[in-house]
Amino acid sequence: MSKKVMIVEDNELNLKLFTDLLRAHQFTVEGVRDGRLALEQARMFAPDLVIMDIQLPHVSGIDLIEAMQKDPVLSAIPVMAVTAYAGKGDEERILQAGARGYLSKPVSVMKFLEAVRAIIG
Repeated sequence: MSKKVMIVEDNELNLKLFTDLLRAHQFTVEGVRDGRLALEQARMFAPDLVIMDIQLPHVSGIDLIEAMQKDPVLSAIPVMAVTAYAGKGDEERILQAGARGYLSKPVSVMKFLEAVRAIIG
């Protein structure tokens, strides 16, 4: 059975790129464009990995990662953060929030796939 990946990304082009790329490599993918729906969608979809944009409207990706870590149903799901706004100390804050991986945009296709496979095989 293929691994399931949920992508939380408000940018439609990035969401399409990540979705198409993962589907082409036999992953089952669900996209969530509104971070406010991410936790509920994660409970329903039960992904093997969540790819989390950090700069989302309405809610921070860091806040979502922290909320997942506190949720008994979601805490075991690894999160890989992907962000275009990588400032000094951001990676450390994101990893401290509970993310298992971190990539800054723009992301190369190979680096993205390598990072996904490093987390969920």
